[in-house]
Amino acid sequence: MTFLQRALVPAAAAAATAFALTACGTAADATEPAASASEGTADGFNDADVAFAQEMIPHHEQAVEMADLAESRAGDGVRDLAEEIAEAQGPEIERMTGLLESWGESPAPDMEGAGHSDMPGMMSDEEMAELEAAEGEEFDTLFLEMMILHHEGAVTMAETEIAEGVDPQAQDLAEDIFQVQHAEIERMSTMLGESGGADDEDDADQDTDDGDSEDTDEDADDGDSEDHDGH
Repeated sequence: MTFLQRALVPAAAAAATAFALTACGTAADATEPAASASEGTADGFNDADVAFAQEMIPHHEQAVEMADLAESRAGDGVRDLAEEIAEAQGPEIERMTGLLESWGESPAPDMEGAGHSDMPGMMSDEEMAELEAAEGEEFDTLFLEMMILHHEGAVTMAETEIAEGVDPQAQDLAEDIFQVQHAEIERMSTMLGESGGADDEDDADQDTDDGDSEDTDEDADDGDSEDHDGH
């Protein structure tokens, strides 16, 4: 029970007693504000719930914008991932908008000029412009690097809601975001590793060749030394 709910219990009890002791309509009317106040907090939402929804909406909107860029710029693997991200986060935006409306709160304003760059994982205008200008492998790498950071920010925000929020629907959504985006972070990290795998293998082969060369030189030196000792 929240502080506000505890504060409302005595008022509701007093209103119920007044209604039982008098039959006049005015007494019955007097109980209505208390009942309305109780209904207004029945869902038990708090400031953390409101902040979560208002901030996650523009956060998701930017992710969808990034995903839309992939349609004409990315390779098949990144394009498929981007489609999944957009398909998941679009409906979540609608869910959060509905929650805010049910609480009597205003949805978050549009991203442009709203000052959301300080939110965890949000890309700056310059970073978004850089992503928009990239194509092919360069786009894939930038997209994965940026989206990993973006997802990490969303996971942090979801963790805050899980720890501090009270609304069941908001917390369920935060759990979904945490689970899905955490898994996508691992998936994107793997994709990044695979994209640089050939270079890593070349480096490993070079290290092996260098090692073999050093061993051969050392063996040759040892052999020469033994020959001199024999003479």
